[in-house]
Amino acid sequence: MAKNYLIGMDGGGTKTKCVVTDNNFNPLFECQGGPSNFLIIGTQTVSETILSLILDSLAHLHLSADDISSILIGTTGAGRETDAQKLQTDFIEYAGSKGYSFNSFNVSSDARIALEGAFSGEAGALLIAGTGSVIFGKDRDKKIHRAGGFGRLIGDEGSGNTLGRHGLNRVAKELDGRGGRTVLTELLNSRFGIRDSSQLITEVYRNNFDMASFAPSVIEAAQNGDTIANKILEEESDELILHVKAIYDMIRDETLKLCLIGGTISTDNYYSKMFKEKVKLQAPKVKIVSAENPPEIGAAFMAKMMI
Repeated sequence: MAKNYLIGMDGGGTKTKCVVTDNNFNPLFECQGGPSNFLIIGTQTVSETILSLILDSLAHLHLSADDISSILIGTTGAGRETDAQKLQTDFIEYAGSKGYSFNSFNVSSDARIALEGAFSGEAGALLIAGTGSVIFGKDRDKKIHRAGGFGRLIGDEGSGNTLGRHGLNRVAKELDGRGGRTVLTELLNSRFGIRDSSQLITEVYRNNFDMASFAPSVIEAAQNGDTIANKILEEESDELILHVKAIYDMIRDETLKLCLIGGTISTDNYYSKMFKEKVKLQAPKVKIVSAENPPEIGAAFMAKMMI
């Protein structure tokens, strides 16, 4: 019975989900623990969480460490290989210090395991547009492609952060007479208590105002007929379409399955509807689909690849 099981983990900023599967990816046990963003809370804390989840799983299923053929966690902060390698090395050392060793333990990004889970390891593309934005794709030859993902300073087009930033910019222009009237100014005052230019500058540059938190207000204003807010959504949804077209050209399949992740476009709102309509009109060979599996199952898929 040895080495007949896999463990996949989906690590995020608030919690880590863990699943034990058989070699056919049938879930046998699921549990969750604390956050896994090791770039913020450190590899020591995250290693403790990972080991605790593994040991809980083994105890529940009455398994030994040797029964697990491979373990993989996909987590926030592991997008760069050097960062992923550090968590991998530090966890193996930590587990060893507690008397545990495992057949295979690897680290990948949260986006990659989401991609694998969404299409059960097959070809497809994953557009993430939450606070930030990036698109990943996998072709029939198993090659991974990427577009966007350049971060809040020079990228993140179409994301909540960018919608919010542009919304604040339009408010700033109205406040000092450089732009037209927009209901965004009233929403910023009523929801965040920011009434004038001085307050806006203080909140953004001294208090690190969360720009993505203003995105829902931009979407609401556009839905209610605010022309300035609507222009922001039109421009940023066009940017997301560019992401989709770029990955389509990279993958080169006749049709492309696209899965959406991130509250900005995966929830039912005015902006997501605008984007989906543009996909139909401008990228008719791209089909928006639901994910076939959650990210932790995607991690199990990847765990098996590592054997």
